[in-house]
Order: sequence, then C-alpha cells, then structure tokens
Amino acid sequence: MSAEIRKRADGRGFDELRPVKITKNYIIHPEGSVLIEMGNTKVICNATVEDNVPPFKKMSGEGWITAEYAMLPRATNTRNKRDISRGKQNARGVEIQRLIGRSLRMAADLSLLGERTIIVDCDVIQADGGTRTASVTGGFVALYLACEKLVAEGILEKSPIVNFVSAVSVGIVAGQPSLDLCYTEDSSAEVDMNVVMTDKGRFIELQGTGENNTFDTTELNKLLELARHGNQKLNEIQRQVLGL
Repeated sequence: MSAEIRKRADGRGFDELRPVKITKNYIIHPEGSVLIEMGNTKVICNATVEDNVPPFKKMSGEGWITAEYAMLPRATNTRNKRDISRGKQNARGVEIQRLIGRSLRMAADLSLLGERTIIVDCDVIQADGGTRTASVTGGFVALYLACEKLVAEGILEKSPIVNFVSAVSVGIVAGQPSLDLCYTEDSSAEVDMNVVMTDKGRFIELQGTGENNTFDTTELNKLLELARHGNQKLNEIQRQVLGL
C-alpha cells in the first residue's frame, strides 16, 4: 500500500492521525472540561449543565445539547477580530457550532437527560487544521464527563450517553487520499471532507467538497474508509482517557 511507503511532510503515513492528547478536567469550574490536542491544533472544550431548556423543548420531558465555537484572536498566523468587535457572529463559527451541536446530540438519549441543557463551549487556542473535528471529538469527552457528574451527584439515575462520537478530516492532497489534514495540507487539498461518526461505525455527518478538483465514487469510498479508520482510533483514545 502506498501509504506504507510514502510519507507526508510531517513524516506520517497517509492513513495516520496526528498525535492526539486529551487532558481531562482542564478547567476546574465546568461540569465537564478537556483540552484536546491534535498535532498543533488545540481546543478547550467545556460542558455546562443548565436546569432549563429552549422554549420548543419545554414540557417535553427531554433535554437539549448545543454548542458554541470560537477562535482566540491569535489562534492563527494573523489576528482574527473578536465577534464583539465586529458586532455580529462570525458566519463560519456559526456553521461550525451547529455541526458540533448536531453531532453531540447523537451521543445521547435526550429523554434520559430530563429538561436540562448541556452547552459545550469549544474555544480554539491554537489552529493548525481540523479545529471543528477536534471540537467534536473533545466536546464529546467533556459531554461524557458532565453526564457522569450528574449521575454521581444523584441528579440522574443513569447517564444519557448512548454513542461515542468523534470526527476527523480526510482529503485528497497531491492526488493522495490522506487522513487528518493539517492546515498546509487542508489549504492545498483538491478534495476536503469532514466525517462525524459514532463508535458503532454509523455516519452522523459528511461534509465533502471538491476544492480544486472533482472526485468519483472510488475516491469517495477511499476517503470514507480512511475516516472510519481514523474515527475508530479516536474512539479508542476517548475510552482510554475516560478509563473505559
């Protein structure tokens, strides 16, 4: 297989993740908190439990899981303006936080959460590609920790978590299907895709685009297989961090 022979700029095989590290309880105040590092990308994910739900969930007996996403001004090579200085939310950030929220809702049985909301804040402190996928992967661990705390405190009888959820980027770079793109690869990719999955191998979301070229079914299947492999590895890391 060419991935076993050729190497990328950082020495990885084309089917290898960047080094992944997840630190639990990174911030002391939230019900669940982690710092996730994927290569040079670093995201703080904090899960907060609130005893209320959005209006459309009231009297439903179900809870809600949502997310917010932002980048620190110098998370990238050049300074980004804060949303407050622009007077409006960054459109890219809004799209990403909706992805994170949709993904994390697939991790839980909302009927077991009761009428509570868990907000997962994902703040990028350093960006080198894959910030949204790192946010989903780390955000799940923060969500899991928050749910475990609710059980430990006797607020819930059992955890509402029913699926592990993770996400990874894949793409075609210089004609080669590749897993977990760093920024340099992502910015030059012919095809770019983000894949969110459960630990049962089921897809939650696919975001795929031909950036500089088209792609066919054979190439798509190769990318999906890389994503499945990468997400499986991320699930293993999540379980190790949680002591499962």
